[in-house]
Amino acid sequence: MAALHVNTDNKVDNTDPNVLHADDKLDLEHSNSSHNKSPSLSAADQDVHLLSSIDPKAERAVVWRFDLHLLPVLAIMYLFNSLDKSNLGNAKTAGLEKSLGLSVEKNEYSTILSVFFVPYVLTAPFLGLAGKKYGPSRVLPIMMFCFGSCTLLVVAAHNFAGIMTLRWFLGMSESAFFPLVIYYQTMFYRRGELARRLAIFYAAQSIASAFGGLLSFGVFQIKGGALEPWRYLFIIEGGCTILFSFFAFWYLPKSAAEAHFLSADQKKIAFQRIQLDSSSVVNEKLNIRESLTILKEPTSWIILAIQVCLGVPLQSVNLFLPQIIARLKYDTVKTNLYTVAPNVSGAVMLLVLAFASDYTRLRFPFVALGFLFTFVGMVIYATIDVQNQLQVAYFASFMMTWGTSAPSVLLDVLYNNNIAHEGKRVLLTSIGVPMANMMGVVSSNIFRNNDAPKYLPALATTAAFGGMGLILTLLFGAYMIVDNKRRDGRQGVKVDPTTIPTEKLRDGPASPDFRWCL
Repeated sequence: MAALHVNTDNKVDNTDPNVLHADDKLDLEHSNSSHNKSPSLSAADQDVHLLSSIDPKAERAVVWRFDLHLLPVLAIMYLFNSLDKSNLGNAKTAGLEKSLGLSVEKNEYSTILSVFFVPYVLTAPFLGLAGKKYGPSRVLPIMMFCFGSCTLLVVAAHNFAGIMTLRWFLGMSESAFFPLVIYYQTMFYRRGELARRLAIFYAAQSIASAFGGLLSFGVFQIKGGALEPWRYLFIIEGGCTILFSFFAFWYLPKSAAEAHFLSADQKKIAFQRIQLDSSSVVNEKLNIRESLTILKEPTSWIILAIQVCLGVPLQSVNLFLPQIIARLKYDTVKTNLYTVAPNVSGAVMLLVLAFASDYTRLRFPFVALGFLFTFVGMVIYATIDVQNQLQVAYFASFMMTWGTSAPSVLLDVLYNNNIAHEGKRVLLTSIGVPMANMMGVVSSNIFRNNDAPKYLPALATTAAFGGMGLILTLLFGAYMIVDNKRRDGRQGVKVDPTTIPTEKLRDGPASPDFRWCL
């Protein structure tokens, strides 16, 4: 558990007066000031003293309430986000192309898939900063209402131009959703608690894939209605998304100290623990100029490069796993059935690596391990005789899924753990996550029909991106270790990065007290 430290200059002023009673705020301020100004205690001793002032049992109760009240709602929101993003593929199997008159020669279906990613990347940083300014608890439900509306309006699309326009606005409204959820969770959980919570949340995508297929199967049984069966799918998914967005807008708390499901004493604990081990200043007002300085850090560009390397394997496996498994020469039913086990094992591996990462308080080794899984899986599949080594080939598909989801979650946790400034954190996340998703354009263009059934160029390209991601992650990890040792040498003391209060992380590497959380 990280050491605790209080920034008394901003702490109470940043608290909504409706959250803590005036007497409570004065007591909290007096307590913190007395700790910080004690002439008999060093800074480290003060941190330890503050750490012991929080009852571990009471803190566990607060965290449990966050898990119980926040994670299910966020997971359902992400489930609808995934459904609204992927339902086009289900609708295609029920005659969407024919109904809309899409041209096969002009690849219009591929175009409406690809156009989603353009506004997805361009608008994400702006929506991310809006989420910081107005609060994720408000911006996330509004975004949900918007992408639910785009999904619902597909029922009125009757040509290429109509569906193209809706896909553009869908990409825009979904762009910063996942980055803002990451940022939102950093407002409630300590640095060492974040990975497994994000992993549980991210697992909703796997659930959405399975649920989406079952829902589509059921809806497409509608015969003789006023509309084509695939249009009912968009009505149901879009309508449910809109309804849940109203609930989320009403339910989600603005911050840890304003959670309506906490008692007054629990709100104090929630506020203090995040002030001391997540954000240097909780609910700090947005300063765009200051937030943009994160892009001056060379390490930010290394992180973005790793995100790009991650994006190609992630999107390749998500989009083309059925085609990869189809090479095993099973029939259509078995091919779809055999995609279930690799996807489930990928979700399980994500949880295993995330829990192990939180337990060890290490991030980059598990990110590297994920890249290694995908790289080895792709190489095995590309080099063996698939027809004569079916079991080995099928196992390789498992390794591909092991190495896609986990690096995505843990890489986000890695750099969020090292950025205590809320504005900088949300900005980098809002750039990095969409960049990884943008690589879907690359994946969709390397799995070409004329390379079937082996897809060797696609497998080689995906393996190359995975291998480069592995190298960059290890180099970044080595740099952080060496830089920490160099900083220890300058101060003449060995510092455990996990015990540094977030106040000392606010200025990033420019601060002499800064240490990398590995």
